[in-house]
Amino acid sequence: MSDPDLIDDDGLPAPAPEDVLEARLDAPGVRLDKALSLAFPSLSRARLQALLAEGAVSRDGVVLTGGSAKAQPGLYTVALPPVAPATPQPEAIPLTVLYEDAELIVVDKPAGMAAHPAPGCETGTLVNALLAHCGDSLSGIGGVARPGIVHRLDKDTSGVMVAAKTDRAHQGLSALFATHDIERTYVALTRGAPSPSKGRIETRIGRSPHDRKKMAVLKSGGREAITDYVVQATFGQPAKAGGAPMAARVACTLHTGRTHQIRVHLASKGSPLLGDPVYGSGSPAAPVRDAVAEIGLYRQALHAAVLGFVHPVTGKALRFETPPPADMQALEALLSQL
Repeated sequence: MSDPDLIDDDGLPAPAPEDVLEARLDAPGVRLDKALSLAFPSLSRARLQALLAEGAVSRDGVVLTGGSAKAQPGLYTVALPPVAPATPQPEAIPLTVLYEDAELIVVDKPAGMAAHPAPGCETGTLVNALLAHCGDSLSGIGGVARPGIVHRLDKDTSGVMVAAKTDRAHQGLSALFATHDIERTYVALTRGAPSPSKGRIETRIGRSPHDRKKMAVLKSGGREAITDYVVQATFGQPAKAGGAPMAARVACTLHTGRTHQIRVHLASKGSPLLGDPVYGSGSPAAPVRDAVAEIGLYRQALHAAVLGFVHPVTGKALRFETPPPADMQALEALLSQL
C-alpha cells in the first residue's frame, strides 16, 4: 500500500523539506506532470504526481495540487521531504494492549506517540514499540518503515488503534478500511459548539493551497470526507441569547479517513478543537482559555474512543472502547463547572 493510500484517521503533519529543486518552464500547453518530469529528470512522473498530491510543488509561490492541468510559464519549485529511516529498531516501550492474537493487536495509543517513524520523529513510535512487543511476527506488508500499520492517528491524538501481525490480517484490515467497513468514533472537546447539534459534514479535503503543512476544505480537488457528529454536552452559558455555549463535548463518527479530517471539519463549522495548535484559530472565551491553561493542554483535545471491525481472519465481530485520557477528563471536569 503506497503512502497516498494509507488510511489516515488524523494523519501526520507534512515533514519539513530537506531539498528544494527549481526550474523555469516557458512551454505552456503540456500536461503539468509531463512538463515537470522533463524539467526534473531525476524525478519520475509517478514521484512528481505524488509530490503534487502532497502539496510539495509550487509555481511562483502558489501551491499546485494536480498534474493533469496544463503547465503555465513560471518558476516551479519542488520541495523534497527528507527520507525516513528504512529500518525502525525495536524499543521496549510499554503498551496498553486491549486485544491480541496471532493475527493482530489492538492498543490504546497515548497522545505524544507517532504511529510510525518519520523525519524528525525516528524513535519512540508505535512501530518501534510493536517491533519489541511482537518480534518477528509483525507483518511487513506495509513496508519496512511501518510494518503492521494499516491506519494512523495523529501523534497528539490518543486512542484505539489496530495493527496487523500477519500478511493476511494486513490485507484484510486494509480492505476493511478502504471500504469504510470500520466503526470509528472519536470524542472531541471544542471551542463553542457546532450548529445544529447533530449532523453530517460532507466536503472534499486536500492540502491547503496557502500552507502545504495544513489540510483544508476544498471546493474542487482533494478527496471526499464524511463525518457524522453529535454534541453530547455543552459548557458555559452563551454570552448573549441565542449564542453558542463556550465549549462542547462532541462525538464524531468517521465514514472516511482523511488526514486531520475531524480537526478540519469541526474547524469549518466554527468549533475547532481546544488546544489544536494548527486549526484552532481564534481564542476561546476567557474561562475556557483559563481551564486549558490550568490543565496544561498543549495538544488537540481528540481521542479515538471506539474502534469496531470484523476480524479479517476469524470473522469474529470485535469492538473496543476506551475513555479519554487524564488531560481531557480533567479539562472536561473544569469546563463542567462553567
